Amino acid sequence: MAEQRVPTRRDEYCAFRVLTTRWLDNDIYGHLNNIVHYALIDSAVNGWLIEHKLLDLHRSTQIGVVVESGCRYFSSIAYPDLVTAGIRVSNIGNTSVRYEIGLFRNDEDVASAEGYFVHVYVDRDSREPLPLTQTFRAAVETLQR
Repeated sequence: MAEQRVPTRRDEYCAFRVLTTRWLDNDIYGHLNNIVHYALIDSAVNGWLIEHKLLDLHRSTQIGVVVESGCRYFSSIAYPDLVTAGIRVSNIGNTSVRYEIGLFRNDEDVASAEGYFVHVYVDRDSREPLPLTQTFRAAVETLQR
């Protein structure tokens, strides 16, 4: 039998980003297609990294590549809902970070979906793993719970 889980609440996250849904995000069943949840999760974390000057899409020599991801769904989100993505970090390694994201529909306090992914930080050109810089580590530590 599958493990039952209670969705997280907004106060369990450290940072937030508001994301908009689009007409094309709805699938034939009238709610966001599961792949859209992954796009929202990715946009939330990378938006936070860009906002905090930890990622420059064109010039950063160290970039994060996703090596693992997952998502649990609790309730539907559909266009034209607004989504608030709560962001936290559960693990910081030598070259990796595990981000956890709660997706909250409109003003709801309970997550409609929860996702995670692990970034391994690598050299942009060689794709070899690189240790996190102290500046980067200090910034993502502010997201730890």
